[in-house]
Amino acid sequence: MRRFPLLLSFVLLSFTALAAPAPVKVEVLQTKLDHPWSLAFLPDNQGMLITLRDGQLRRWQAGNGLADPITGMPSVWAHGQGGLLDVVLAPDFAQSRRVWLSYAEAGQDGKAGTAVGYGRLSDDFRHLEDFQTVFRQQPKLSTGNHFGGRMVFDGKGYLWIALGENNQRPTAQDLDKLQGKLVRLTDEGKVPQDNPFVGKAGARPEIWSYGIRNPQGLAINPWSDALWLHEHGPRGGDEINIPQKGKNYGWPLATWGINYSGLAIPEAKGQIVEGTEQPIFYWKNSPAISGMAFYNADLFPQWKQKLFIGALKDKDIIVMSVDGDKVSEDGRILGDRNQRIRDVRVGPDGFLYVLTDESDGELWKVSPAQ
Repeated sequence: MRRFPLLLSFVLLSFTALAAPAPVKVEVLQTKLDHPWSLAFLPDNQGMLITLRDGQLRRWQAGNGLADPITGMPSVWAHGQGGLLDVVLAPDFAQSRRVWLSYAEAGQDGKAGTAVGYGRLSDDFRHLEDFQTVFRQQPKLSTGNHFGGRMVFDGKGYLWIALGENNQRPTAQDLDKLQGKLVRLTDEGKVPQDNPFVGKAGARPEIWSYGIRNPQGLAINPWSDALWLHEHGPRGGDEINIPQKGKNYGWPLATWGINYSGLAIPEAKGQIVEGTEQPIFYWKNSPAISGMAFYNADLFPQWKQKLFIGALKDKDIIVMSVDGDKVSEDGRILGDRNQRIRDVRVGPDGFLYVLTDESDGELWKVSPAQ
């Protein structure tokens, strides 16, 4: 079903003053992280895994701090926005100890693309055993931009991977390329036979939906079980989508943003274009969103039905209220910290955990002040 434009009142949230959410308490758990990108919580209070863009995977544990880099890692192309990106645990991690990673991988001509693979985390948490790459973005076109790389498992055993268009705008519309796409794989990295483009000439079978610019947030809505994705716009037009099977999300044909030069996107045909889907929410002025976490814990009832989204450019966390497939912005909570927010997660303890994208990046534990 085609989505229609948002009400003007939603759009105005991008540039009108909002009442600030209640104050929060921030506890700095770790400093001296070189551009951390993502984290994954280990079970049974065993800490968390943190990716650093230079290619390091580190374990952090309360009371013990940061362990030495885990060995057995894949070779990572750490240039520009590229490097080691997301980390997720397999749904059966307790048995398989399988850790999935996304990362930028070098090609033959100085360009790179996003790759995904997995290995078994050793019982002592020091080594990633038998790492194998099971997915590669083809062709490799990035010179350092727009890798995407967010991953999530749904409750049905499928792995979802959000891929940027490598700053090669038209490729997001090309079904024979994996740029600007959301892909869906099995938990072994295979192509499900009910993917929308399986068996179609000139189309990659991994693709679920397309027309995506640079996705930086991917999460399962716990109240609907639907997959939500958000992406950077150009100058304006950051957006949230609920990607549907085989649908086109517009980039670069339809966008609420303009080029960084101030001119229109050359390929754009407007903000609303027939045959493309409208976002459920967009920002007229780009916060440069990154990371996304739905709050469904019991610890802080005042955060129930909230969605937390990091902002790189605005150096903040955006708090949004969720009502079905609609969202509205409540305000910001961390603007006084003045650090780029790369990832936001809800921990098994009900606290919010945040990574800052700095050369001296930090891990924060966030809770309501009262």
